[in-house]
Amino acid sequence: MPEPLLRAQGVTKTYSDGVVTPVLKGVDLRLEEGEFCALTGPSGSGKTTFLNLVGLLDRVTEGRIYLEGRDTVPLGDDERTELRSRALGFVFQFHHLLPAFTAAENVLLPLLSRHRRPRPWMRERAVELLEEVGLGERIDYRVTDLSGGERQRVAVARALVLEPLLVLADEPTGNLDTQAGGRVLELLQRFNRERNTAFFIVTHDPGVAERCDRVVHMVDGVVDSDTGRGAAGAGIEP
Repeated sequence: MPEPLLRAQGVTKTYSDGVVTPVLKGVDLRLEEGEFCALTGPSGSGKTTFLNLVGLLDRVTEGRIYLEGRDTVPLGDDERTELRSRALGFVFQFHHLLPAFTAAENVLLPLLSRHRRPRPWMRERAVELLEEVGLGERIDYRVTDLSGGERQRVAVARALVLEPLLVLADEPTGNLDTQAGGRVLELLQRFNRERNTAFFIVTHDPGVAERCDRVVHMVDGVVDSDTGRGAAGAGIEP
């Protein structure tokens, strides 16, 4: 079997601040290129913790996480930053845009971080993505002048500007009304189909999960069920 885009093997995470708190208790998961996968479960089940580990924002207590076949556990901070920048994009419930910047400037930030100085093609790339997410007329608006749904679409464009293989989305529609949330989810699905970008989406919304090709359900720090396309061989029987 070829190496998947993402493979988690026996992942545990324990926090210790006077009291030892195990959050993840041995998670096994495979995610292939181009999958559109939801991660569901009750509050406190470990979903966001697992997403942070996959996103190289935190370190496992035990186990292994492989991206493109590369073991991420022994990597130093600089190597993790480079791999995160190259392979991963992020969309959060609270979009974390810079309020003093325009939509285009926010989308440009990952490019500036990678290349260290502005270049003419960078703005062209940002404008192209903003047009693709339906914000061609809002390119030079400050994000404080955009609606919540528009801000989240800027965040989607920012997540895709470096052409990642995998986008990690933590409740990307959770702070939006039904109509705006539906438009954001449609955008993610379109980029998944057209660019073969994989999406791993943490959600409490059954409607979002139903529109994903695969649903991984987590309870008490373990994968309780894994259903849909891509579930076979993922560690839980479909």
